[in-house]
Amino acid sequence: MNLRPESARWGFPPQQPHQPFDLPPASPEFPGWLEERLFDQRIIMLRGQLGSDAATRISAALLTLDAAGQSPIQLHVACPGGELSAALAVVGVIDALVSPVHALVTAEAGGSALAVLAAVDRRAGYRHARFRLTEPRAAGVTGTADEVAAAAGQHLRELEEVVVRLAGVTGKPRSRVEDDLSAGRNLSAAEALEYGLLDEVITPKAR
Repeated sequence: MNLRPESARWGFPPQQPHQPFDLPPASPEFPGWLEERLFDQRIIMLRGQLGSDAATRISAALLTLDAAGQSPIQLHVACPGGELSAALAVVGVIDALVSPVHALVTAEAGGSALAVLAAVDRRAGYRHARFRLTEPRAAGVTGTADEVAAAAGQHLRELEEVVVRLAGVTGKPRSRVEDDLSAGRNLSAAEALEYGLLDEVITPKAR
């Protein structure tokens, strides 16, 4: 059954007292004042392609909020993909936090964003959110043939970690997850719920 969660759990937590921490630099094309207001509400935005700069900003925000208190941190996701190494940098921070992290997919999630979703404690999505099961891409690698081969091997090991996490979250066999990532399967929010990628879909309020 799809139940609308309490407002405090998905994106509208109670007011927190102001903490004496500096907000990490605002993301491009996102007003700093708005990001600061969201930060005060323990909300972090994962928007656009996930690269090293975005991963650094998100990781810094997560660590700062975790140091400020242990109530849930809300991660709002609208990310079609990005670099796997950047996603795993965020995953490593989430794994180390004391505070639980709840993700809300507001638009789309695919590729490297799936690794982040698999690492959080709870996952919800708006009913029009979309999910694309695709293999997270590797960062561009240059160098000798041996260096490129070593980087390819590292990427495969990291991709295997993502597959294992997704299998654990969804309850699907690893072979099924691998096939779906290879095929680039698209899911609606309702299908992502059935697949096990979401814990719930946010539905309209009764009017």
